[in-house]
Amino acid sequence: MGRVVRVSKKNTIYIPKDIAENLGIGEEAYLELRVGGNKLVATPIPDPFWLALKGSKFAETTIEEIESISEEEQRRLGDKNTS
Repeated sequence: MGRVVRVSKKNTIYIPKDIAENLGIGEEAYLELRVGGNKLVATPIPDPFWLALKGSKFAETTIEEIESISEEEQRRLGDKNTS
């Protein structure tokens, strides 16, 4: 069931504590706001540090791959600077 909240003079809204806690929304959190039909949809954006530490991983790489790419980029950029 939804909740009715009031929009303030500066177009701010108060998210009730139980809803914020349920969605993991805290102070300084970011939300994506969009319009879906005639509704306002607010989607929490997880903190990037939390995602890096605890979020699902979708790719794998090795130190060797990172080093190889770094060396390639350094060579490429070095070639540009000598032209």
